[in-house]
Amino acid sequence: MNEDRIHGTAKNLGGKAEEEFGRVTGAVKSQVQGASKQAEGAMQDVYGQAKDAATSAAEAFRETASEAGDFVRDTIERRPYTAAAVALAVGFLVGRFGRREYH
Repeated sequence: MNEDRIHGTAKNLGGKAEEEFGRVTGAVKSQVQGASKQAEGAMQDVYGQAKDAATSAAEAFRETASEAGDFVRDTIERRPYTAAAVALAVGFLVGRFGRREYH
């Protein structure tokens, strides 16, 4: 849980309290301000959730990339001739399909 989620939740709770206070006292202004603070708090909480999700996705991507790099390095170390043949084939295919003929 990050700082945005904490502040968003606090604003939301404060807005609920202010809205309820306005409802009890009959102050429409307090009710509107409380509802506004609730909306602001909810938006900030959603923003914090999105940041958390993006951080988790970035960590997962880093781990996967690291594992893929380790796999490639290990494969190259154990089978250098196979790795060279695969690299040559991929280079040939990229060159062959990447060529444009202008006629």
